[in-house]
Amino acid sequence: MAKPAILAVDDDAAVAAAVVRDLRAHYGADYRILRATSGPEALEMMAALVLKDQPLAAVVTDQRMPAMTGIEVLQEVRQQSPASKLVLLTAYADTDVAIQAINDIALDHYLVKPWDPPEERLYPVLDELLGDWVRAHPDRDSEVRVVGHRWSERTHEVKSFLAHNHVPYRWLEVDQSEEARRLLDLAGADSAELPVVTLPEGACLRAPTTLQLAHALGLRTRAERPLYDLCIVGAGPAGLAAAVYAASEGLQTVVVERDAPGGQAGQSASIENYLGFPKGLSGADLTHRAVAQASRFGAEMVLARDVVGFETRGPVRAVLLDGSADIEARAVLVASGVSYRRLEAPGLDDVVGRGTYYGASASEASQAMGEDVYVVGAANSAGQAALNLARYARRVVLVARGVTLEASMSQYLVSRIRATSNIDVRLRTEVVRARGGDHLEAITLADRAAGTEEEVATSWMFVFIGAAPRTDWLGTDVARDARGFILTGPDLPQEIGWPLERTPFALETSVPGVFAAGDVRLDSMKRVASAVGEGAMAVYLVHRYLATV
Repeated sequence: MAKPAILAVDDDAAVAAAVVRDLRAHYGADYRILRATSGPEALEMMAALVLKDQPLAAVVTDQRMPAMTGIEVLQEVRQQSPASKLVLLTAYADTDVAIQAINDIALDHYLVKPWDPPEERLYPVLDELLGDWVRAHPDRDSEVRVVGHRWSERTHEVKSFLAHNHVPYRWLEVDQSEEARRLLDLAGADSAELPVVTLPEGACLRAPTTLQLAHALGLRTRAERPLYDLCIVGAGPAGLAAAVYAASEGLQTVVVERDAPGGQAGQSASIENYLGFPKGLSGADLTHRAVAQASRFGAEMVLARDVVGFETRGPVRAVLLDGSADIEARAVLVASGVSYRRLEAPGLDDVVGRGTYYGASASEASQAMGEDVYVVGAANSAGQAALNLARYARRVVLVARGVTLEASMSQYLVSRIRATSNIDVRLRTEVVRARGGDHLEAITLADRAAGTEEEVATSWMFVFIGAAPRTDWLGTDVARDARGFILTGPDLPQEIGWPLERTPFALETSVPGVFAAGDVRLDSMKRVASAVGEGAMAVYLVHRYLATV
């Protein structure tokens, strides 16, 4: 396979030569560095690459050119080569135009000229963008392959686990792919053993459990130390932030996650209001960065293990795991987030995982190419999913019980939804029935304002309603409200019998040394930034607690 290309575009010969020189010096070993001196020439070169099925990893172009502006060039590149990373070189006076291009054409980055020295101003930007591109375009020889049926709940679980753990895989539909049938024959597997997962080194797994898949991929599923300073339950934004701060400050830290890092935020196609990322970033990207950061500081990550209990053992807090040894720590942070609440409608349970899904990762959207998709919910997660699905689906219908979206969704999402031509919004509407055989075939919508019901055909429904914390494993010692949210600090009732002379710390639960952060905590803000802040704050409070015991 030909090396991926980086295309540099500038009508000034001296500037173009300087860009090409810097790109070749740093990336020449792994990429073809191409040069164009005008927008039309750049588009001709891009078309030649597309026709030959040769990858174009990035385009770096000047904004002010006579025949076409840089943004006009990048707009055409976005249409013809959607996965290419787009970088605009601009003068300071054009920064407003560049910022607008982030919204208009999903510009990945802009650099104000001059970019010298490249080691500080050019290479770090491109390293990050090209790293993202490489992760999205792995070498076929190093890919995991998943053979299964489109409407299989277990196949969906395997694909979700791989996607959420940032493991590149190739999906092969058993009824539509000759390669899928060939792999099944070679593996000696039948339809009852789907999905079949083949690994690059030759291992073949038949209908693997999540734990078996984690073991085969080399993911850590057991803790290594007999005692930690801090055990964090949950690897969403709050848990990962706590892991970064705790490990960087010298605390022996372990994070336990039953599925994959990121939580609900990790499934988001685009988080656009997180400080410091004007283009926004995907939940998967944020999670990948956070996991790498926590690992660099020495935090351990234990995956595919379900937490089933909690015990106080003198000065030690014990987290009990399903199928593995307990984890003992001097302090515990519960950051397990929430799950989407189940939609109560006759017939729905029969098609969960087979057309009906709770949540949706960004990578799953392409499966609904050209079809009608229904998204149920009115919070930010539902809005982000609707926008992502609209890139592939023929039509997306956002179904919400409320009178307006503004009451529960950020304004920037509401504006983008209203501006997207293939998204319809059904307010004061609920899903009251579902129908299907081997997969979802139709749902019934009840319009509460009109008092009418309507059955609509669809094979795809994604549900984002409510929030249900899973905290029953904490037992009776850790105080919670009637819905299971953890009470902390000033919210703790006096009758709990707090055992210490000092008052509980702000994020401390009814058990000294056990803290809670993020969505699992009562009255938390339910935003990524606030969860990250609470995770960092919890580590400060853990230090204060450990200093007293």
